[in-house]
Amino acid sequence: MDVGMRSLAASLVMATLMGTSALAAECPGGRPDALGTERVLVVAPKEHARIGTMQYPETLPLADKEVVLSFDDGPLPPYTDRVLETLAAECVKATFFMVGRQAHAYPATVRRVYNEGHTIASHSQNHPRIFTRLTLAGAQQEVEQGIQSITGALGDARALGPFFRFPGLGRSRAVEAYLASHSIMVWSADFVADDWTHISAQQVLHRALQRLEEKGKGVLLLHDIQPATALMLPRLLRELKARGYRIVQVVPAGPDRPRTVTEPENWVMHKPVKPAWPTVLTAESSKPNAPSVQSFGWPHPFRSPLAVPTPIPSDMASLFDSQILARLAAAEPENEPMLPMSAGLWMQPVQPVPSFGLPSGLGELTVALSTEELADELVAPEETFASMVAASPWSTHLKPRPAAAKMRAAPTSVRPAHPSPLRPKFVAHTPDPNARDAPSY
Repeated sequence: MDVGMRSLAASLVMATLMGTSALAAECPGGRPDALGTERVLVVAPKEHARIGTMQYPETLPLADKEVVLSFDDGPLPPYTDRVLETLAAECVKATFFMVGRQAHAYPATVRRVYNEGHTIASHSQNHPRIFTRLTLAGAQQEVEQGIQSITGALGDARALGPFFRFPGLGRSRAVEAYLASHSIMVWSADFVADDWTHISAQQVLHRALQRLEEKGKGVLLLHDIQPATALMLPRLLRELKARGYRIVQVVPAGPDRPRTVTEPENWVMHKPVKPAWPTVLTAESSKPNAPSVQSFGWPHPFRSPLAVPTPIPSDMASLFDSQILARLAAAEPENEPMLPMSAGLWMQPVQPVPSFGLPSGLGELTVALSTEELADELVAPEETFASMVAASPWSTHLKPRPAAAKMRAAPTSVRPAHPSPLRPKFVAHTPDPNARDAPSY
């Protein structure tokens, strides 16, 4: 297994990802005022094994106002299709971290992502919620099977980039070392938009822009399986252009594609500091103003954004059909008209992949699937994960609670239909012998 993994990793490092260097000028069919892709950043996983300031000291060497878009958990029609249509209209390239079982279920969508010039990476085979509890062997199996499923859908191992993102960002040092030994770069992120918490498209847009303004640049983590993400993406890209941001695509280095020359300090995120204007004393000033936290350029302690998931409306459960995006758009008053949805057959039901260990709570979704691509069961059986979960180092014998052994008898005159074989222990109580409805046991 290890030999096969090494040969596969060698193929990944040699990946060329045809078409991934398309810039705005090379993007036919896009909007005349499209955002475009400013440049392509070529990285060497052997030199930088882990990136993303949410978890690691280093991040991608981006200039100010540069953004890398990444999408997790797909592919999942129709949402991935809508995301691709939006990116194509704006001539923007992104990185898609795919789940292996989803790639196996929808190989046509995987190939579409590749043919449209985006970078494809791995996000494990089954997106287990318990990734941090897997044994090293179990985690290796998740990584390897995910790569095999995606390359199987693509038909060429060279088409998959040597990039990996942990499910739910559940990192493990042992797995990180394993991935580094196979020249696979681990991606975290620099900021998220909380689109997996089922907030509205407007809220996803607001959080993405707010956190980008705070960082000034970085890797944005989104999910192409979320309807709110597909809905707000056109507005996000137009807002990025209006604010002067530029899109960067990331691809792996290879024999025919040398890495982008950078300096070590370029891989360290330096948070932009807004200059604080000094207090100027005038003749009319009786005394200088007392300095505040903001006088030194420090952030206000009560202005940190709080990501509070909002409960999804009960009437949303019935929206998972071919009209969901149109119906969600009607609920967003500030939305502009969207691109027409791609037509397709509606045959195979599939449960949306939970993100970051949170269930979707939206019921089943009907997706487009051709007859020759009927998928196997998407949800791995429990015994598959049970065999990979490491045993807990702590004792599983719980200390009994003293109060749990006591019960208080409720006044009733009806004998239980099926009395317990063990007589319960009651709180000391002496019933009135003259009472007509005194309980008997």
